[in-house]
Amino acid sequence: MPAHPSRRTARAAVALAVAATLAACSSGRVSGSGPAQHAVGGNQTIHLVYLQKQGDQQYFVDEAAGARAEAAKLGNVDVTVVNLGSDANKAISELDTAVAQKVDGIAIVVPDQQIGPAVIDKARAAGIPLIASDDEIKDESGQPAPFVGFDGTLMGQKVGEEAGRRYTAAGWTPQNTRIIAAWKQDLSVCTDRVDGAKQAFTAATGQNIQTVEIGTDNTPTDAEDKAGAALTANPGVRHWVVWGCNDENETGVVTALQNDGVPATSIIGVGIGAYLDCKDWKAGQVTGNKAALYINGNDVGASAIDSLVATIRQGVPLPPKTIARSTIVDATTWRATGVACT
Repeated sequence: MPAHPSRRTARAAVALAVAATLAACSSGRVSGSGPAQHAVGGNQTIHLVYLQKQGDQQYFVDEAAGARAEAAKLGNVDVTVVNLGSDANKAISELDTAVAQKVDGIAIVVPDQQIGPAVIDKARAAGIPLIASDDEIKDESGQPAPFVGFDGTLMGQKVGEEAGRRYTAAGWTPQNTRIIAAWKQDLSVCTDRVDGAKQAFTAATGQNIQTVEIGTDNTPTDAEDKAGAALTANPGVRHWVVWGCNDENETGVVTALQNDGVPATSIIGVGIGAYLDCKDWKAGQVTGNKAALYINGNDVGASAIDSLVATIRQGVPLPPKTIARSTIVDATTWRATGVACT
């Protein structure tokens, strides 16, 4: 028997009320791999987490500062920064915590690119937009996550070009020169940088100079320690060209060379970052740290937050790749370029 019209009306009203209540209680996250949805205009606070490897390195300190500053500028955006150190297991556990807390977006600098598939799958299953910062990661099918950072090959090319220019101006020869390249060799972005540097150096000089390759953990101490063995194995070399994945590697090797008695005038070190090289320049020291590619962590952190917030608030797809600018600086130009030397 059909329900009385007044009863149907009452049931419809109850159904609408229940739906409204559920909508009000919902976090707004769309199931599956879609981004979290928030009202345009930012009336609802967005909660983001920035998971960083080696968060005590100056570059990543700057990156975190840039992320927080951009969040404050956008308004109603809260950013929690977590230092993962070099611990891939901690990266996974902190990601699990972020998912459990139902954050609205995640930026991550992985300590190990091999955890990329697990990272992407966890975020995708929770429907949380994720952007890889600094180090690219891929899912099981080889599809890269959206990325913000630098083009590793292009960075290396700028380093190699600068080193080649200085080498040519110095009048050194392949017979009395060696290159030391130091980097974490299981990190693809680092390999891209050192390969790009060698290619550009060779193209700029027209000479093929023997390269001593050093595997490090990307810290100054390890680079300095590993360089000692390289010096022992290459006696009689008069001149050294040095580059690596970052300032930590390059300055560590230069320190080892200088401690071994190699004069600063016989070293051409070109770093990546400028935040360590600039310390010698600021102090007015004669140093083998001749130049560096300035990369601004603030810009990368801000870009990651911008992209996540646009996705969450307006539904704008995360850009596949956002490349930040980089500039060669030295003792005469670093201040004017804006390097913050602390």
